[in-house]
Amino acid sequence: MSLLDKPVISDSDVECVLYRAVGIINPLLDLLAQADPLGLRERTGDLSAEGVVGHTLDIAAWVLNVADVPGTTSWEGMDVDERIDWWVQRVGALNTVAVAFPGFFGVIADRLPLQDFLGFASQAIVLCAVARELGVTDRRMHVRLLGVVMCDRDFAGPPSVGDDVTAADAVTVEWSVPGVGKALWQLVGLMRAIGDELVKRPKPRGIYHYLGMLPAAGAVADYFGEYGALKRAAKEARTWLGTNAQVETRRQPR
Repeated sequence: MSLLDKPVISDSDVECVLYRAVGIINPLLDLLAQADPLGLRERTGDLSAEGVVGHTLDIAAWVLNVADVPGTTSWEGMDVDERIDWWVQRVGALNTVAVAFPGFFGVIADRLPLQDFLGFASQAIVLCAVARELGVTDRRMHVRLLGVVMCDRDFAGPPSVGDDVTAADAVTVEWSVPGVGKALWQLVGLMRAIGDELVKRPKPRGIYHYLGMLPAAGAVADYFGEYGALKRAAKEARTWLGTNAQVETRRQPR
């Protein structure tokens, strides 16, 4: 290998990074799906409080219910298809705002890896959420899913990572803006170890790539391009899971 050749990233290296990434993603998804410090999600089942404080909390709970947030009454009445759509269309669409932001700087952003870091992390979060809604919670299956859909690698052989989760690998996500931000930053930081793999993820189609080179307007083009790529990734993930894992075809309201 010449001095100008890039080192080849092995399957075991990529698998290890994705394993640790999933260790951050799942606690983050648990937080998004379950955390309810004010009891608003539970409150959506009975919006009949009295007093100024009670009415205020009822309004906040109603907003969550209208947004179909996990744990609310409306969420409980949704089937698996609707729940998957929620993760893609709500969480994925919101994440894509951050992914597309570097496009504001036009062609300059294409010379920086930030967009690929953010795009990879965003797609990984949504794909793990899709798997969970289909009843697939095994960490190694999540790693295989990300490897196939986003890195064109299938870790079907013996795992390169041990079953035990060390103290350094255990992640707790705090219910706060800084806590969530720290988890996302850790996730993006992990991606640096497999930088060359990031470009393999589902990417925006050609027209959006070229429009994304325009200053300012590039952010809008990048948004639609990245969102389209996210939807394709979620569709591919569901197809792969349907073939390679035991999934729930429909979840009845609890």
